[in-house]
Amino acid sequence: MPNLKDLKVRINSVKSTQKITSAMKMVAAAKLKRAQDAAEAARPYAERMDRMIAALGAKVSGGDGPKLLTGTGRDDVHLIVVATADRGLCGGFNSSIVRAARRKIDQLVAQGKTVKVMTVGRKGRDQLRRIHGDKIISSKENLARTVVGFNVADEIGRELIRRFEDGEFDVATLFFNRFQSAMTQIVTEQQLIPASLPEGGKEENTGELKALYEFEPDEESILAALLPRNVATQIFAGLLENAASEHGARMTAMDNATRNAGDMINKLTLTYNRTRQAYITKELIEIISGAEAL
Repeated sequence: MPNLKDLKVRINSVKSTQKITSAMKMVAAAKLKRAQDAAEAARPYAERMDRMIAALGAKVSGGDGPKLLTGTGRDDVHLIVVATADRGLCGGFNSSIVRAARRKIDQLVAQGKTVKVMTVGRKGRDQLRRIHGDKIISSKENLARTVVGFNVADEIGRELIRRFEDGEFDVATLFFNRFQSAMTQIVTEQQLIPASLPEGGKEENTGELKALYEFEPDEESILAALLPRNVATQIFAGLLENAASEHGARMTAMDNATRNAGDMINKLTLTYNRTRQAYITKELIEIISGAEAL
């Protein structure tokens, strides 16, 4: 028969855990609204930047454009940028990104490619270094304790461009979670270098009149100035999506944990009451038996 004191201690412990998870849920919900607004506000800017790069890139002939657009002409060395959170307790948010990155790494290695990894966030680094620790060339963490600033993305973008210009890799790909709702985050793979031209940049026969633009200076000069900015912009948009996804995932995980704690408290309380009643019944039987013996 369970000990009443042990059951009481366990009930109080679960109640304390429930208070913590409930508080974490409310904090995540408060942060989610601001992060969601920032992510949604950044989407049109990032998409428009992609379309502008595509429009300019369509006017640049062959391999004469900037290397950030045309690439090195090879795809032998790939740099995988894995953006995760610095903290856990957010369900499968971090593990889903790392799983997608691992699949990509394994696929590239199977094709005979050289793979290098850059991690943004402590959780991604901790999970990847168990299997692919030899491939990690750079690791960043604690970059955005409160809010994600453009300076963080610009720092990462500058390092990527520097390594690309030094010939350390041919293709850079970013992995992050795109926010859809508090319960749904979509793992996204986005090529950063060379710039991936969206479908909207291709000529489409829609019958609509399109504006004609004249560029001053020439397209190559504009692209040379815009492409580094585009790398930072796409990273910034990805980090904002990640932040919103992290808060949404943590809110959902803490809500589930609070509910599970409530269910456990109910079961433990029922067990406690039954055990207590059994003790009382046993003592009554002993008293009655003793009185009858006298």
